[in-house]
Amino acid sequence: MAAKSRIARKRRQRRIRMKISGTAERPRLNVFRSLGHIYAQVIDDVAGHTLASASTVDKTLRGQLDGKDKSEQAKMVGEAVAQRAKDAGVETVIFDRGGFIYHGRIKALAEGAREGGLKF
Repeated sequence: MAAKSRIARKRRQRRIRMKISGTAERPRLNVFRSLGHIYAQVIDDVAGHTLASASTVDKTLRGQLDGKDKSEQAKMVGEAVAQRAKDAGVETVIFDRGGFIYHGRIKALAEGAREGGLKF
């Protein structure tokens, strides 16, 4: 069953990526969720560069995440990636949920990024 859901997610991801692309003015905020962790990157697709990133395995965030549930961790990752993106000069992004449903940890990360100052 897990293989079928993974294939369906990859199909949704391809369909989304055909429609959106990050530019230097408005890069793409990409999100990946695994069972234990969540990762976010701000990507300029034209240049092929990652401008900012944050995740639950990030050494600078590890101490703050202990004892929090996964949704709270995702929100903190969103705030961290927003701060790093603003430091890189990015104010607005295109949100790429990566084929995941906009619910739970994905939604928490997006709300954290908005609270951190990113506009999308």
